[in-house]
Amino acid sequence: MDVLQAIQERRSTRAYLDKPVEKETLEKLISFAAQAPSAINIQPWELVVVSGEERKRLSRVLVKRMLERNISCGPGAKRPLPEHFLERQRGLLEAILPNLAAGTSFQDFINKGSCNFYGAPTAIIILIDKVFSSARLTDIGILLGYLVLAAQAMGLATCPIGLITAFDEDIREQLNLSEDKEVVIGVAVGYRDPSSGVNKARSERARIEEWVKWRE
Repeated sequence: MDVLQAIQERRSTRAYLDKPVEKETLEKLISFAAQAPSAINIQPWELVVVSGEERKRLSRVLVKRMLERNISCGPGAKRPLPEHFLERQRGLLEAILPNLAAGTSFQDFINKGSCNFYGAPTAIIILIDKVFSSARLTDIGILLGYLVLAAQAMGLATCPIGLITAFDEDIREQLNLSEDKEVVIGVAVGYRDPSSGVNKARSERARIEEWVKWRE
């Protein structure tokens, strides 16, 4: 699969087969992601790969904390979103909602699903050392892009999960991580469940005319 095909076909997966991803496969995936560029080659990222029973144990803690603290997934906006952003958000809701089990709300599906990494056998937690400013989060974003596209090319499915940053301290405690590390994002990794209706939902992308300006 070439990179343009991977870009075109890749979508976030929210239902996975009960099939582990071999360590050798994960090592290969991470080796591809490590080719991502970073400012002055500083490579500020650190990854923790959590699989099997350890991933399930972590998820149980995250779901419990989410319910206790009434934390919910959101856009991370500093003020009310303009309508065009809300319209894009509604597009995802309308694509997924018809495929959920009766009685399941979209928000509950997203919140519990995020904390459970949507049942993926592996979760990759991406960290950054607190010595860096927020400027280096750009490098993390590039790494994440490489990671999800490499996964697509390798026949793996992924879903980036930002909600887990609300449980930074809990994750550090559960995974025995240094206080000097900050959780930036998580990524569910596994094999797509082709029978799941949720995975057949496809949200549309805004036309480039809506967000690109040309100056010539």
